Amino acid sequence: MLVQVIRMIDLFEVEFAFQIMQAAIVVAGAFVIVFIFNKLLLKMAGGKTSESKRIIRNAQRFFQITIFSIAVILLLHIFNIDVTGLLAGLGVGTLVVSFALKDIIENWISGLLIISGKTYKLGDVIQVGERKGVVKEISLRTTKLKTHDRKEIIISNSSLLKDRIINLTDGKKELITSVVFAVDYIFDIQKTKKIIESVLLSHPNIVVNEEKQREIRFLVRTREWTVEIEPLFWINDPENEEFIKSQITETVKVKLEEAQIFPSLPASTRESLLKNKTNSPC
Repeated sequence: MLVQVIRMIDLFEVEFAFQIMQAAIVVAGAFVIVFIFNKLLLKMAGGKTSESKRIIRNAQRFFQITIFSIAVILLLHIFNIDVTGLLAGLGVGTLVVSFALKDIIENWISGLLIISGKTYKLGDVIQVGERKGVVKEISLRTTKLKTHDRKEIIISNSSLLKDRIINLTDGKKELITSVVFAVDYIFDIQKTKKIIESVLLSHPNIVVNEEKQREIRFLVRTREWTVEIEPLFWINDPENEEFIKSQITETVKVKLEEAQIFPSLPASTRESLLKNKTNSPC
């Protein structure tokens, strides 16, 4: 009888020692995983804005809670504590919570991907589908854009990654843009281009720098009765792009009218002008 008791004690000690070893591996593994993940996130946070760092800190907390929760369940299982009821309850609860938090978690992951991938940052002008604006805020769930008419658009990060994102400035304070001017085909194209160019060169927000390849270029398209002249130029205030384009359009319109250059003309007016050109002395 005594021998059997001693054997049982020995078996218990061996089993308990094995359990302690397993528990130590689980705890150490949890800390190692959290440590590595935190290191990766801290590396991502280097040189980021305070808002981006806040997002990364929230991600760290969420990941730590998840890993340590799994570790606790494994520890209970190692020490033969029945976790079936707990897992069943957690399973149902997790299913309900996962449906409720599906979009939130998806947005969090998308937010981390946006930050780590350097897709865009605060101050960039981006275009997402038909929406265009300056990035004013990047949170864990959403990105806030400010449009040219001062409206704020809040877009979920998950929907951003599903759509095509065009970063128009990519961290720079300059943006290439254009305005289309249409004039009747009877007018001199070169003269029209010179008038447009002079207006652009005199505007304080237009950037011209040959070394940086910041030049004014023209696209010319012919239509049935008109010629479309589209100058491409750089501006140094992307946030006010539409206002700058509006100023340029107004000034060019005035200058063209002063030079007697007009958009599409009535047929009778066009014929009269063509006759005058034909009859005028060379």
